Amino acid sequence: MSVAFFDLDKTLLAVNSGALWIRRELALGHITRMQALRASLWIARYHLGFVSMEDALLVAISQLAGTSAQTIRERTATFYEEQVRPLYRPGALRALEEHRGEGDRLVLLTSSSGYLSELVARELHLDAILCNRFEVDERGLHTGRPLGQVCFGPGKRTHAEAYAREAGVSLSACSFYTDSYSDLSVLEVVGRPVVVHPDYRLRREALRRGWPVVDWGVPAAGVPVAGSSAAP
Repeated sequence: MSVAFFDLDKTLLAVNSGALWIRRELALGHITRMQALRASLWIARYHLGFVSMEDALLVAISQLAGTSAQTIRERTATFYEEQVRPLYRPGALRALEEHRGEGDRLVLLTSSSGYLSELVARELHLDAILCNRFEVDERGLHTGRPLGQVCFGPGKRTHAEAYAREAGVSLSACSFYTDSYSDLSVLEVVGRPVVVHPDYRLRREALRRGWPVVDWGVPAAGVPVAGSSAAP
């Protein structure tokens, strides 16, 4: 048995779900234009190398303080059904089935929220989720703090190492699929690093190291996930 780890945004999905979520929350009036602008600026500053995404994620999580976990869960479910479900890459679905046929464990390794990740895992019949989860108090309200280490960059490697250790599998026997240079620390320790539609920094690194770069295509708009029990 081996483990195949998959990133979500721009890897399994053809888009960044976080950016879609911000636009949707703004359109529905759940966040202000200033909050949306602030989130966009954090992302821009990260891409320019001025701040770490870990800091941006912690800021985003802190802004959940006092909000209802159930409300966010319900909004995420609607968001998933209306905007995310049609956006899986065709090649991603084929890769999942290939690993499933080989008897590998399929694990989502993402910086997305547990609310969204659970929906993805259910849709794709994944074996486990490694993601960002949020602390909730006895009233069902977010405290504004993450549960455990932030799952991004080196934090992703920590989560992957812990999972592999518990499964009794060496990371050298595992695969990891991602589009982002921020996942370099995981790519460096797995036996089969695969780069999917990479950003320019990761493409350069993959070419330097001889890692495979694959094209998983883009979905046909409005087409539900093939074989999904949730499909109409």
